[in-house]
Amino acid sequence: MNVCIIGVGLTSLSLAKILINKKINVHNYQKKIDEVKSSRTIGISKKNLEFIEKEIYKFSKKDVWKIKKIEIFNEKLKNKRILNFEDNEGNLFYMIKNDKFFKSLNEKLSKSKFFKKIIIKNEKFYENLIKEKKYDLIINCDSGNFISKKYFFRKIDKDYNNLAYTTILKHEKIDNNSAIQTFTKFGPIAFLPISEFETSVVCSLDTEKKKYSEKQVYDLININNPKFKIKKFLKLDCFNLNSSILRNYYYKNILAFGDLLHKVHPLTGQGFNMTVRDLKTISKIIKNKIDLGLQLDSTIFEEFEQETKHLNFTFSSGIDFIYEFFNFDKKNKDKKLNKILNYIGKNKKLNNTIIKLANNGLNI
Repeated sequence: MNVCIIGVGLTSLSLAKILINKKINVHNYQKKIDEVKSSRTIGISKKNLEFIEKEIYKFSKKDVWKIKKIEIFNEKLKNKRILNFEDNEGNLFYMIKNDKFFKSLNEKLSKSKFFKKIIIKNEKFYENLIKEKKYDLIINCDSGNFISKKYFFRKIDKDYNNLAYTTILKHEKIDNNSAIQTFTKFGPIAFLPISEFETSVVCSLDTEKKKYSEKQVYDLININNPKFKIKKFLKLDCFNLNSSILRNYYYKNILAFGDLLHKVHPLTGQGFNMTVRDLKTISKIIKNKIDLGLQLDSTIFEEFEQETKHLNFTFSSGIDFIYEFFNFDKKNKDKKLNKILNYIGKNKKLNNTIIKLANNGLNI
């Protein structure tokens, strides 16, 4: 069986690894890109890390940083802690550097006889790909190409009028296992530890009325710095924040996947976790078909849509609700909403439910 995966990034490479594990030939078509941004990091839930290490890539201990606590503060309440999540059973989630994961996975795939990387040279490639019918299945992880625009344009879109600014702090050595998020009048700022000496920072700032210079972003980080003796900032990266979810997951033998399928606000750190849950599902469907001796064809995509579409829509809507809740709170001088948060923070059952949702998605 021959499968074509279009796109470059962790989603495309992770999907390729799952398929070659099942001895499926994979051609990964990708455009030439610069190196993966060194300031980007991802948070992985416990369940998803277990799956990644079993099916995709086994990390060394130094490449995975444990987060044992999540603390949430509100500038409006003079930086009073409004939520505190801890898991008595162990770590809440794990932080991984994108560039290291990407490079390691690329190297591993390049050694497989089932995997081949091909550079897309011109836009005619996409039309020819469909006409030639060279591949049994096509999986498209790139939201900006001809195939996406022609077959996957029916979606629910939302522009947050926000820019995410990301950087990594180099600081003096500390006990660094608590993730901290502060809601400010400019937007949420998250401090996500990646070692005793380094912390990833994500600032999701409202750009509807104001654009921010590099110095202004660094000043905001310094003002809201909870505990770090900063030595230096690494290069600042930024990208637009929007959400989208497709109405149709596949067309004939072409499946949409990754950020093309669903994209969410980074507020809860669930974007890549949603994709990993999709990877689990498609891996399970393919394995079941192989075990039963059934043909691997586009019915895989039909089953995948049936199993995941309602969950992804509900989960995406929940993340958007959380964003709007805090956005309303930011604009509202009343402190009643924080009473709700304080109640959630003190309710152990609700705390445990939220932790389970972050770990397992809606499959709890």
